[in-house]
Amino acid sequence: MSVFPAPGHLASWAKLTPRTIQSGAKATHGPTGRGNRRLKGHLAQAAVGAGKTKTFLGARYKRIIKHAPKKKAVVALSRNILEIAWVLVNDPDARYSDLGPDWHERHLDQARKTRRHVRELERLGYAVTLATAA
Repeated sequence: MSVFPAPGHLASWAKLTPRTIQSGAKATHGPTGRGNRRLKGHLAQAAVGAGKTKTFLGARYKRIIKHAPKKKAVVALSRNILEIAWVLVNDPDARYSDLGPDWHERHLDQARKTRRHVRELERLGYAVTLATAA
């Protein structure tokens, strides 16, 4: 793995990185390319399987498919799995520990979320006063 100095380099070699096509001020997204078909196939199978579990990767899959197609979620999870594998192969002392399906909720900024909801209600024409629940 010394050929790839960072996990992003490995993901780029496997063609699991987003591609931006820019012409002037217009930027569009395109296909990532072929890459290693067997590697991508196996990673996609692992990603689909991980998407159905109650783990961090499963929660990530569910968060992505709320706003993106399922194929994009599979590619994103494939990249995550490949980056995890790179870290585990490069560091023999590293051990994988799952962050848990509730990681995003535990690391959510409550004040930021409150401000966003208040702003949205005010845009709809409501006057909002906040009081803490008992």
